[in-house]
Amino acid sequence: MTRVFLVDDHAMFRAGVRAELGGRVDVVGEAGAPAEAVSGIRATRPDVVLLDVHMPEGGGLAVLQALGDDLADTRVLALSVSDAAEDVIALIRAGARGYVTKTISAAELVDAIRRVADGDAVFSPRLAGFVLDAFRDAPTVPSGDPDLDQLTPREREVMRLLARGYTYREIAGELFISVKTVETHASNVLRKLQLSSRHQLTRWAADRRML
Repeated sequence: MTRVFLVDDHAMFRAGVRAELGGRVDVVGEAGAPAEAVSGIRATRPDVVLLDVHMPEGGGLAVLQALGDDLADTRVLALSVSDAAEDVIALIRAGARGYVTKTISAAELVDAIRRVADGDAVFSPRLAGFVLDAFRDAPTVPSGDPDLDQLTPREREVMRLLARGYTYREIAGELFISVKTVETHASNVLRKLQLSSRHQLTRWAADRRML
């Protein structure tokens, strides 16, 4: 039986998922926050993690980033109310094997869990197009700058606007994404470039004539 770990910050939702899944999978643990989830997943080593996207303390992305490649045999299936393209793509780029919305039926969710456990990539129909478009449009030629090559295309866009002094809200409007998503990208940019402030980022970009 497929071993599953639930991660969602709403206890009532976790209880509902447990009830809906019934005895069709083995729920080996659950957590309501990223840090708790990471320790629980490492302890139980499930086949599949059902992962909520939007939670406090960095959400599902923080869980994926913390786990890294530690658990090669554990697959992650994102389960979210959000069907925003930026959320789908961010989770897939971070290592999730699938992404389904919370409108999914119990039978469909069980099927998705089993397919992900078997190594398939699973998406709600509307979301598959986001992923295909993202990877189709991603550049394949390195820039020659190893620091810049760490950043995804979206992170580069956010980085340039941050360095030019745009606010998070202005960046969100410019790129048609949420402020929360901008915050996530900004945090990733600073972490990857090993910078601690926007001022340092501006100097970094200016040195490379990117402003």
